[in-house]
Amino acid sequence: MKKYVMAAALLCCSAPAYAAHPLVTDDTGTQGAGGWQVECTTGFSSNRENDGGIRIKERETEAAMVVSYGLAQDIDIVAGLPYLWYQVKENQLVTADKSGIGDMTLELKWRFCENEKSGFSLALKPGISLPTGDADKGLGAGRVTGGAALIATKEFGPLTLHANAGYHRNVYELDEDAEACNKHVWSASVAGEYAFSDKLRAVADIGIETAEEKGSRTHPAFVVGGLIYSVTENFDFDLGIKGGLNDAEPDTAVLLGVAARFN
Repeated sequence: MKKYVMAAALLCCSAPAYAAHPLVTDDTGTQGAGGWQVECTTGFSSNRENDGGIRIKERETEAAMVVSYGLAQDIDIVAGLPYLWYQVKENQLVTADKSGIGDMTLELKWRFCENEKSGFSLALKPGISLPTGDADKGLGAGRVTGGAALIATKEFGPLTLHANAGYHRNVYELDEDAEACNKHVWSASVAGEYAFSDKLRAVADIGIETAEEKGSRTHPAFVVGGLIYSVTENFDFDLGIKGGLNDAEPDTAVLLGVAARFN
């Protein structure tokens, strides 16, 4: 059972969601007409629990490449492809060990409202997930899914705040996935960035989304803290720690990434 729950968790968390890593909450920023951004990120998470005397240890790794291109000054197209690996041990016995590419995402970010004087802006980000992952391994839904997020950003000098409200509709190829996972996934999150200088920013994030398992009343909630260091204006390194605020979220995760922008 634990083996299946782990795979279900990967499936149900596959809604498109790309931000300024290590943040989960997205911002309204775009690349500008003809601008490119390439992000390479990775995350390592672990979780331990005791279920009826059985010691269960879960580990997940996700590496992803996300490419953004500015179709216009306020419109980006974003494509992402993850590589996933998960392992479940019960009393040191490996009950699940799967890896492979996950479902590819395609999104469009449109900043439809911006007031430069007040530093407030709004964006809409619809997206779809393509079935490039192996559904039999628990690495993909097996069908095209889709959703959208409403994004708000407000600047207060060196402090910038972001808020997201999102919805994703999952459709599954396998009957057992459809029976175990919620079809409708809602999410909400708030993040902040504080610029110590032109090169260094501290970031924090907190959010919640619909539980992946049907019937569960514990909705995964997380908190993230981290740093983004700009080596140059167009090249960033980032480091973050993500912690679960309840049992539905992995205990801890280490997040690493780089981002490069060019025209």
